[in-house]
Amino acid sequence: MDNSKLEARRMFLKSAVVVVATTLTAVGASSVMAAKPGMEKCMGIVKKGMNDCGTSQHACAGQSKHNDSPEDWIYVPIGTCQRITGGKVKH
Repeated sequence: MDNSKLEARRMFLKSAVVVVATTLTAVGASSVMAAKPGMEKCMGIVKKGMNDCGTSQHACAGQSKHNDSPEDWIYVPIGTCQRITGGKVKH
């Protein structure tokens, strides 16, 4: 096998490893924020910088930019969200 084919094969394998590692990291990160027993996700009540996870506006917890953002959410005990003004349960 000539050097160019060997190098192309190495690049392909490196790319494949990166894709697999990235996918596994993303799957692991999403399972961290899986529903907690006895808790529900409540949107619309979060103080700036106090959200529990990312949204379409940002990628991580603690990055909400405004108080009471309609997309940002936090975990609260089940049944609590509907009792808070502005709270909506995220399904």
